[in-house]
Amino acid sequence: MAKAFSEIKWKYYLNYVAVAIVTVVFGGLSIAGALPSSTIYLLEKIAISITLAVSLSMVVGFLGELSLGHAGFMCVGAYLGGKVSAVLEPMLARTPAGKEIALIVSLIVGGLVAAVFGIIIGLPALRLKGDYLAIVTLAFGEIVRSIFMNTSADSFGGALGLETPRFDKKYLFIIAFVLVFVCLAVTQNLIRSKHGRAITAIRDNEIAAKATGINVTKYKLAVFTISSLFAGIAGVLYSYSNYTVQSSKFSYNYSIEILVMVVLGGMGSINGSIIAAALITFLDIKLQTVLTGDLAVLQDLVYAAVLIVIVIYNNAPGLKTFREKYNLKNFIAKFKKTKHDPARVHDDEAKWDRVPTKIKMDELLSMDIQPSSAYTPDKASKEDK
Repeated sequence: MAKAFSEIKWKYYLNYVAVAIVTVVFGGLSIAGALPSSTIYLLEKIAISITLAVSLSMVVGFLGELSLGHAGFMCVGAYLGGKVSAVLEPMLARTPAGKEIALIVSLIVGGLVAAVFGIIIGLPALRLKGDYLAIVTLAFGEIVRSIFMNTSADSFGGALGLETPRFDKKYLFIIAFVLVFVCLAVTQNLIRSKHGRAITAIRDNEIAAKATGINVTKYKLAVFTISSLFAGIAGVLYSYSNYTVQSSKFSYNYSIEILVMVVLGGMGSINGSIIAAALITFLDIKLQTVLTGDLAVLQDLVYAAVLIVIVIYNNAPGLKTFREKYNLKNFIAKFKKTKHDPARVHDDEAKWDRVPTKIKMDELLSMDIQPSSAYTPDKASKEDK
């Protein structure tokens, strides 16, 4: 048991541990009433952003396809899930755990409908590549947003937005982080399986993947569908964290913001997407709080400037040496014991100059050894014969 425990690759589970710690610590503070409303709101937004970033990372980072319609799938989940919750909550008002039942049903409906849209859009769109796929997904997002914006007030609220019930603030972000945990589990188990190796093979070289017998269309559609499912779930969470769902939120700029989270965290890096999503969301909300009044016009400027600095630091060739020397991995390595490091041979207690012997090693190495008989090539050849 101890051997099996020691052989676990803990680096694969650090993100689970981090999410669990945040959920338990802040969840306990929230239930006890010791957490400010502003912090609760921030945690809700961070959980939603992480779900969006990790789900988009499946398409962009691991599959290698550029999608700009993630906000569109989130919009579908937010409106349809919000509509279901608005209809169910009055009906279940007198039922025990009526709000919880409405939330679960809304999450299922919003996620599944977004997944269906992912299949419908993915079947024709995934036959395209590069910029063409990006244009199609971008168009899908704008079409969905325009449709909901032009609906009647009785159906989805029209331009004024859809009014949705607000779930209890103390518990919503806890539920959101539990769903983040589920998203991480699905994503990481998929990528580290044989199906994940097929997906990354498609990213590296689609022609070679086809030649080895990989069903490229099946895997592309599966990844696109799963990504859309979690985007729809994030949309339902968004509808529950706000009193109104407005189509203006799910614009092209929001899709770009989600893409920035993935790119900034590193293509194909789940942990990087988590960190980048939390950082960008924190930065965005804090700028909205600090830059008010006449300074509000500087919000986008400061936000863009910070992103430019971070991107340059992560990618500038001139800073490569600095990044390699001063990073988290090297910092952790200083406190981690290694089994064998040739660079640290001077710390070896069995070094030859520390082992006591009858003959001094310096004398032995300086001894001039004389052979009993002179060696000549002719004599050696005769003896060999």
